Amino acid sequence: MTATRHLGMDWLRIGAFALLILYHIGMYFVPWGWHVKIAQPIDWVQLPMLATNSWRLPLLFLVSGYASAALFAKLGGSAAFMRSRSARLLIPLAFGVLAVIPPQPWIELVTQHGYAKSLGTFWTSDYFRFGTLDGIVLPTWQHLWFVVYLWAYTTIAAAILAWVPAEARARIADGAARWLGGWRLLALPLLWWLLLLALFPDHDETHALVDDGPSHLHYLMPFFVGWLLRERPILFDAVARWWRLALAVGIAAFAVVAAILCLWLSGAQSPDWGRTAFDIAHQVQGWTTIVALVGVADRYWNRDHPKRAMLAEAVFPFYIVHQTIIVVAGWYLLRAGTSALPSFLILVAATVTGCWLFYWIGRSIGWLRPLIGLQRKAGRVGWVR
Repeated sequence: MTATRHLGMDWLRIGAFALLILYHIGMYFVPWGWHVKIAQPIDWVQLPMLATNSWRLPLLFLVSGYASAALFAKLGGSAAFMRSRSARLLIPLAFGVLAVIPPQPWIELVTQHGYAKSLGTFWTSDYFRFGTLDGIVLPTWQHLWFVVYLWAYTTIAAAILAWVPAEARARIADGAARWLGGWRLLALPLLWWLLLLALFPDHDETHALVDDGPSHLHYLMPFFVGWLLRERPILFDAVARWWRLALAVGIAAFAVVAAILCLWLSGAQSPDWGRTAFDIAHQVQGWTTIVALVGVADRYWNRDHPKRAMLAEAVFPFYIVHQTIIVVAGWYLLRAGTSALPSFLILVAATVTGCWLFYWIGRSIGWLRPLIGLQRKAGRVGWVR
């Protein structure tokens, strides 16, 4: 294993989280269920949303797998690795559930269920009911489900690393790298996703951890591919060879997705028409786009910048707070009757400003740092990245 830091993967992680924030801003406008919606959702917004829908979350798990493998190599043991991951994931998760998330279900209840109590009353009397209120489970982790799943996957990795001898792990990693070498890096993970689609065609993600088996099977694959990319960097050779083809296939697959969606939106075809082709193209677009983005990061982004370390540190605090900012700002925009374009511009500005304030304030106060996903300060020498 090389100890060299792959800066392209850092930039890919930064970009993936930035895209996730922009996607959640889009959820205010698209006619899909969400916590708060513009008064008149816009059908065409589904097209740019679907352009990222199939790969943005698997990409996050892939870059998280890569980062987790790098951390394990640095710490050198399963116990230390698990302590570090638990502190960096579970503490912010608890803080998010207790203090950051509550405005989201409250606004959903107010705008969509006629809930009449104030936010303070909801927070103190209804939020911690450990049950449901109008079908909404409370308390809730909302968008922080990703943190829960990532902690679960790192727990699985830590258990494997603790129980399997080092020599056996090396043989398994070597075999997996050979198995995924060349064109198979494109084909085999995609075949896995298509198999899951065939076995669980009607599964909808629940984000509830315990009843989301097909989703775990879907996300564990990119997580462990990312881990393997760190342990066996020779796989980047396969990425370098095939990412351009992957990009072309991904674009073609999205063209199929977009064409079928346009036929549905125009009323030329019923929503059931072309569903199988839509779902298959969606999966093809997802994995090939991920390979293409890793290839782009490896080829063009593997270089440093003075702001890289700060941005890499900031993405997790941004992730923790961004959706609450979007939902709260969206609620005020809805009440004000603001039209789509001003709403979009205001949401972008409010989210970026709020996330930076959350990060800058949180990182400067020692006891807040672990709560927003940052390491504690090391004495007086400043913050530890």
